[in-house]
Amino acid sequence: MKTLDRPLDDDDRAMADIAEVRDWRRLGGPQTGQTGAVPVRRLIKRVKSATNWKPWPINRRTVIDDQLDGWGFLTRRNTELAVYDDQVLPHSPFSGWVAFSIEAWDVDAAAEGLDEHWPQKFNLACRHWGQPSYVGVDSKTGFDDDWAPGAGIGRRHLAVWTPPGAEIHLYSNRPTLKPLTVSVGINYVVYLNEEGT
Repeated sequence: MKTLDRPLDDDDRAMADIAEVRDWRRLGGPQTGQTGAVPVRRLIKRVKSATNWKPWPINRRTVIDDQLDGWGFLTRRNTELAVYDDQVLPHSPFSGWVAFSIEAWDVDAAAEGLDEHWPQKFNLACRHWGQPSYVGVDSKTGFDDDWAPGAGIGRRHLAVWTPPGAEIHLYSNRPTLKPLTVSVGINYVVYLNEEGT
């Protein structure tokens, strides 16, 4: 198993950007599964009107692939975000602890590494987002469905914040032997409620 333990600077900036959005209801889309230029342009317009995020370059001549259902944005702190009708994925690849090239005999060590590094990222999230609505770990009976049906599946740790119009999930991957988990880390995602809900 190989590990990287990097400063949390990227996460600090990304979490601050997420904290600035007070009401996510203006970002959430209809979640119809539509793809292509029309729904993507609507998404871009919606996100631009609700935030100060700048979309990837786009103009009237920009060709949007028929299969595309999201778009990238850049915050004023230079956090790159992939935005879809139902979620926002921050791209912070150079931040925090990760383990990779995990072999069968490394699974317990990977879990221990997550347990060791979870508090630091969790405390950073609390500093930006306040106290969560839920915190759980996979050793708790019923963890997989404790927050919501299936919310804990594949997770070792899970914390959930519930600002208007969204759920922010901070989670770690659950290392397993079968199938063998080859990499783990601590990540976060914003799940958006449907537009107007």
